[in-house]
Amino acid sequence: MPNAAFDGSERSRVRAVIFDMDGVLIDSEPLWQEAEIEVFASVGVALDRRLCLQTTGLRSDDLVAYWYARRPWTTPAPADVEGELLRVVSDLIRRRAERKAGLTDVLRLLTTRDVRVALASSSPYAIITAVLERLALTETFACVHSAEEEPYGKPHPGVYLTTAQKLGVAPEACCAVEDSLNGVLAAKAAKMACVAVPGSGMAADPRFVIADRVVRSLTELDGAAWNSLGTAEATAP
Repeated sequence: MPNAAFDGSERSRVRAVIFDMDGVLIDSEPLWQEAEIEVFASVGVALDRRLCLQTTGLRSDDLVAYWYARRPWTTPAPADVEGELLRVVSDLIRRRAERKAGLTDVLRLLTTRDVRVALASSSPYAIITAVLERLALTETFACVHSAEEEPYGKPHPGVYLTTAQKLGVAPEACCAVEDSLNGVLAAKAAKMACVAVPGSGMAADPRFVIADRVVRSLTELDGAAWNSLGTAEATAP
């Protein structure tokens, strides 16, 4: 549903659409949760899928630091736990990840729009590579940027600001597509429009109202939806 406070006619035309990855391109959150439960159990930290929702959208080092601060363990070091977590997630993605419903149609539709398409993820490049290869999307995005290159992960806006800079597009002329509240906060802090596709267990969270549009699935992002968000159909040269 659109945010009543947003009127596409009052915003500069959107020139770039920047996708988050986990939970947007693929239904990776269950895979991350599975990996988190397994890896943290090995250091004596018992998690379940409900607890895993607390760290959705965080960078992997921030995720590990979150639980280390609340339920500290002796060994191995947090960096080693992060490395094992990334190894398990990568393996699950390469074996089981599937495209989110509507992704193929959205990407095809955006090729008819006068916009650039980019990817900005909290995940490190090792995970990004696994996803793009699994989904055969390695040549799709004009720019791919990971928050591992940023001083801070989401909800800090750095990953989005850098992506816009790499694209050569003002943040105000970008629209982000996000599934997590941390991601929406990052996009809005970067002064971007934002479409929220809340992940499982978060759809009823009223805080998503800060997004410019909230949809249940990418399948809802048809031509009319993109028109309302400020994208324009490409014109012949």
